[in-house]
Amino acid sequence: MPIPAPFVSRPMDIEKDWIDYNGHLNMAYYNVLFDRCSDDAFEMMGMGPNYAKDRRLTIYTAEVHVCYVQELHLEHKVTVSFQLIDHDDKRLRVYQEIRHVDDWLAATSESLSLHVDMSGPKVAPFPADVLARIEAMRAAHAALPMPERAGRSIGIKARRA
Repeated sequence: MPIPAPFVSRPMDIEKDWIDYNGHLNMAYYNVLFDRCSDDAFEMMGMGPNYAKDRRLTIYTAEVHVCYVQELHLEHKVTVSFQLIDHDDKRLRVYQEIRHVDDWLAATSESLSLHVDMSGPKVAPFPADVLARIEAMRAAHAALPMPERAGRSIGIKARRA
């Protein structure tokens, strides 16, 4: 089966309970959308719910950097992309975008995830079968350009007196 590059979620609706008192999608629910797409991509790499249940291995998020680009509202429908931009034997670095179905950018996320043995819990290497699937996705995504918004940091530029 060919691996999509990048992986793109099914279209998703914004739920009524996710709208905050400002009338737009609350910041926490952007992460729910990113997470739903990640879950599908992790499943493709062999790390879905059954992986946690049967093998007692899973993925924990260690770090996330979200950029909110354009507001989302209740009537909007979105897709979320997942690009595996790096990995080693225990970690995944992923870049994601939430796009309105009309293709405008709503938000980006860059994350570092850890592979965890739930018996500890402790960080552990990926099993060979899962690592092979990760490497296949990374190879498929290697042809994609490095996202312009990846690797951003937070800071305030000093003002000159």
